[in-house]
Amino acid sequence: MNSTQERVAIFIDGSNFYHSVKEIFGIHDNQIDFSKIIEILRNQKLLIGTYYYNASLDRGYNEEIYWKQQKFFAELRKIPDFHVVLCNMRKTRKPDGKMEFAVKGDDIYLATDMLSFAYENKYDVAILVSGDGDFVPAIKKVQKLGKKVENAYFSGSRSNFLRSVCNASILMDETVRKCLKEQK
Repeated sequence: MNSTQERVAIFIDGSNFYHSVKEIFGIHDNQIDFSKIIEILRNQKLLIGTYYYNASLDRGYNEEIYWKQQKFFAELRKIPDFHVVLCNMRKTRKPDGKMEFAVKGDDIYLATDMLSFAYENKYDVAILVSGDGDFVPAIKKVQKLGKKVENAYFSGSRSNFLRSVCNASILMDETVRKCLKEQK
């Protein structure tokens, strides 16, 4: 290893990723080869880890979808240095009686890890895969610590403010097209 090689950590906002690929491509994230995405994003840098933040679906609401998601998480965990960080799923009943689900805590877990890893000097470059502008305060603090932050975003879910604060940005639409799994 080259001693001057930059160390990179990839932080994936799983809910943002899922909804982006579903909206833009009409597919689920389990149809994407995350190993390929990681290789493209790290771009020859030394990968110290990939951190994916999401929540388990409600098993009682739809057991088939729950098990598909669990299989997806298990596949992600097989990728070297890939960490699935599970947060909470909030379930609320809407006035029309339908259930609404929302991932809770994922942004704060991601921001906390990005900040604490920067303080611990675990990486030189953080790649944030999200279009959520709520991460801007954490990014500014990470940059004050001398770290670079790149924003990997989708055309359908982007924050211009987030991109303007980051050191670089990567449009993920074409990357995902290159990383689709072969359909069986």
